[in-house]
Amino acid sequence: MNKLLALSFCLLVTTSFAQKRIFPAVNNYGGIFEIPYAAEKPDPSLDYKIVIEVERESENPDSLSWAINNVARLVNLHVMGGVPKEKLDVVMVIHGGATYNVMENAAYFKKYKTNNPNLNLFKELSNAGVRIFVCGQSLINRKVDRTKMVPEVRVATSMLTTLTTYQLKGYALLKF
Repeated sequence: MNKLLALSFCLLVTTSFAQKRIFPAVNNYGGIFEIPYAAEKPDPSLDYKIVIEVERESENPDSLSWAINNVARLVNLHVMGGVPKEKLDVVMVIHGGATYNVMENAAYFKKYKTNNPNLNLFKELSNAGVRIFVCGQSLINRKVDRTKMVPEVRVATSMLTTLTTYQLKGYALLKF
């Protein structure tokens, strides 16, 4: 009996660790795991309005931005949870150290001597319906040329005014 229990436990653990990441809304980014036994899940009847502040600078310029990839995770988690894409309104506002992530590849390479690893992530987030803004104040303070940004990102007056505006419109605020 004990051997049978041990074998069953090993199979359960192996199956749990063997899960593959899925990408239900943002292709190839923000991979998540299905949790069929979860007691708390998103409510598909709600309209989700979320504004996300992204300030965190990448630890390594040649690595994908954890914070921006986490936005992809958020979208994927809600869609996996049954929220229809049309009920998911996500706005990302980039500022501070994360501002450099919005540079097109040539400008990024000039600064870091490596390609911008976030280019396709911005495309896929935009394709998934995420609206992406960068703080105009951060662009100027960090000397990032607005004409040398990825096309998916638009300039906002500031992170401060964008976040307050969306919060007053009923958006939930998250910070990465």
